[in-house]
Amino acid sequence: MKNIVVIGGGTGTYTVLLGLKKYPVNLAAVVSMADDGGSTKILREEFGVLPPGSVRPAMVALSEAGETLTGLFNYRFSEGSLKGHNFGNLFLTALTKQLGSFEKAIDEAGKLLKLQGRVIPSTLEDIRLCVELGNGQVIEGETNIDVPQHDGNLKIEKVWLQPAAKANPKAIESVKNADLIVIGPGDLYSSIIPNFLVQGMKEALRASRAKKVYVCNLMTKFGETTRFTAHDFVAAVESHIGDRIFDYVIVNTKRPSKERVREYEKENAKFVEYNLEKFKGANFRIVEHDVMRVKGLVHHDPDILAQLLYKIVTKK
Repeated sequence: MKNIVVIGGGTGTYTVLLGLKKYPVNLAAVVSMADDGGSTKILREEFGVLPPGSVRPAMVALSEAGETLTGLFNYRFSEGSLKGHNFGNLFLTALTKQLGSFEKAIDEAGKLLKLQGRVIPSTLEDIRLCVELGNGQVIEGETNIDVPQHDGNLKIEKVWLQPAAKANPKAIESVKNADLIVIGPGDLYSSIIPNFLVQGMKEALRASRAKKVYVCNLMTKFGETTRFTAHDFVAAVESHIGDRIFDYVIVNTKRPSKERVREYEKENAKFVEYNLEKFKGANFRIVEHDVMRVKGLVHHDPDILAQLLYKIVTKK
């Protein structure tokens, strides 16, 4: 079976894994450890654990344990002293304290959830994400980048981890042994790029003989990718991990209805425009396809995306 590694975090990685787990492949998800908002922030500060909210979506996506257990893992308390906390986050925190290791906690929770694949933290060190904006202002903390309290029209010019951290050896190994590496979709600066800021990941990616695919976002995000086109997304990723990395870039070809984007526009998010002319001379192949869900939130359709990715990995 082919080895597929999905690098990212959050809803984007969840979507890719949800579709790919239906295929005869070995799956691994390498996820960012920069999350420091909400329930995760409190648990990190009070218990000194790595962010459980970073791995939980990927674990739920890969689970074959049934709706009751996955629903429980996703359950968020709405009242009392546990208000805002997610059961899965609390469970992973308790397991970490009991077993003395975040990795062991993921392994044990994975057995309970019957994971069809592995979830691997990109680093096992305590990190904080920082960015510098176009006006020289420095923003610290993933949640402050994710939900900007500053002028979200300012472009992110620089991004780094504080302190510097080494990549998880298991993440390096998975990249080294991959047949296909999928990067994205997901929040560019708070979910995707942090994975490549840990020492050793960029080098492992470049050295890997796997086919490498970037899945472009469908919508921009205010404060991170304001006014970005598909070309801007690719250029930003390449500026942090190096050019001539990708073999394929998947772009969406269908526009969502005005009704579907209305809620996004309240948050200054826009549909990601795509212009083939901008990619003239690119060293990767553009895969143009309608990859958007038919209704609901403007997200990728997991089955359509998985079909494209499986076709790529099995192509001679």
